[in-house]
Amino acid sequence: MSASTAMSASLFDTARREAETHKWIESQKHGCDLGDHAIREWYRTYWLLYCRHRRLEHIRGETRWMEFETETFGVRYTLIMTHGLLADRILDRLDLGYENLDVIAWSQEWDLPMLRVLDILEAIDVNRARIDHPAAM
Repeated sequence: MSASTAMSASLFDTARREAETHKWIESQKHGCDLGDHAIREWYRTYWLLYCRHRRLEHIRGETRWMEFETETFGVRYTLIMTHGLLADRILDRLDLGYENLDVIAWSQEWDLPMLRVLDILEAIDVNRARIDHPAAM
């Protein structure tokens, strides 16, 4: 399935379902309905990490998220074909939670080609995942 024909999912819709699940689990643990407090807690605790993981899914071509650019859907393959193992190692580190600065420090430590590292980080643009959560939450 190409990027243009891939079904798109919405971060906001799926996150709301995750928050509702969190509310149910936490309410069960406490023996009462925690209501909107549990929903707000999920957004405060997990929203940014949730968006980051969805960004990486989008880059890998697993799920087309409508909040991210169509042209970056599935770009992992192109990055690996262009930059080889270096792109794969950088993606592994981002999957582990490394920030761009961590990847840059790692690449300096291993004397890796900095311009290629920066090109890869720019293409992935993991910081694009820092989307504000809905104000209603």
